[in-house]
Amino acid sequence: MAWLLAHPSGPDAAATIRVLSDLLGATVLGLCLLELLQRGDRRPAVPLTWLWRPMAVAAAAWAVSEAALLVAAAAETAEVPAGELDPATLGHFVAEISVGRIGFATVLATAALSVAATVAFRRDAHWPPTPFAAVAALALVARSVTGHMSAYALGPVLVAAHVLAASLWIGPMIAMALVLRGRGSWATLLPRYSDLAWKCVAVVTITGTVDAAVALGGLDALVTTGYGRIVLAKTVGLLGLVALGWWWRRGWVPAAAAHRSTQAVSLRNAGLDVLALAVVFGLAAALATTG
Repeated sequence: MAWLLAHPSGPDAAATIRVLSDLLGATVLGLCLLELLQRGDRRPAVPLTWLWRPMAVAAAAWAVSEAALLVAAAAETAEVPAGELDPATLGHFVAEISVGRIGFATVLATAALSVAATVAFRRDAHWPPTPFAAVAALALVARSVTGHMSAYALGPVLVAAHVLAASLWIGPMIAMALVLRGRGSWATLLPRYSDLAWKCVAVVTITGTVDAAVALGGLDALVTTGYGRIVLAKTVGLLGLVALGWWWRRGWVPAAAAHRSTQAVSLRNAGLDVLALAVVFGLAAALATTG
C-alpha cells in the first residue's frame, strides 16, 4: 500500500524488515507488560514463567531483523548492494557513524534480551520483568529518535512517546493472543489492557499529528507528496482503529469481563485487532524511508 501511495519516492525495501522489527519489539514489550498489568493479583492470570519462552523467541527474531536493518543501512551508506557489503565497510559503519553505532547497540540489546529470557525459561525464574521492559523500550526508540525530528528541541521526546505508545497499543494484544488460556485470563487482563489502549491512542494521535505537521510543512503536501499520501492513509487507518476499539469496548470487552466470551472468540477478535494494527504499523514504518 505504501509503495503504491508513495511511488516513486519510496519507501525503501528495508521498510518491510523495519515493520517486522517494530512488531517483534512491541511483542517483547507487551509480554513484559502482561506481568505488570496483573502485579499484585493473588492468583495471576498468566504466571510469569509462561512469558519467558515466547519472549526469548520474539527477542531472538527481533535481533535478527535488527541485524538485517544494520546491514541494509551500511550498504545504503556505502552505496553498494547489501550482498556485496564487505566486513571492513560494515565495521567502519558501526565504529564511525552514529546511526551505525545505534544500530549495533540495538542488535546487542535485543540479543541480550533473548539470552536473558532463555536463561530465565531454563531456570523457571521469577525475575522481575521491569529491566526487560526498560531495555526493550530503549531498543524500540533508539533508531527512531535519530530521524528528522531530532533537529528540534523536543523532537526526540515526541518521537519516543509516539513509538512507545504505539508499541504499548499493539504489543500487549499480541502477547495476550500468544499466552492467554481460558475465559478467566481474558476476563482479568482484557479490561485492563483496554483502559491502557485508549491512553495510548491519545498519545499516538497527538504526537503523530505534530510529527506529520513538522515533516509536511503544509496541507498541500498531504496530496502532492508520497509522504503525505501515506500520512493520509495512516490517518484513515487510525480512525478505523478507533472505531474498532469503540466497538470492542461496547461488545467484546464487557462480554469477556463477564466470562461470556469464549476463548475462541477472544482469540479471533485479538487476531483481527492485531492485523488491523499491523497495517497502520506498516504504513508508519514506510514513512521512515519515504521522501
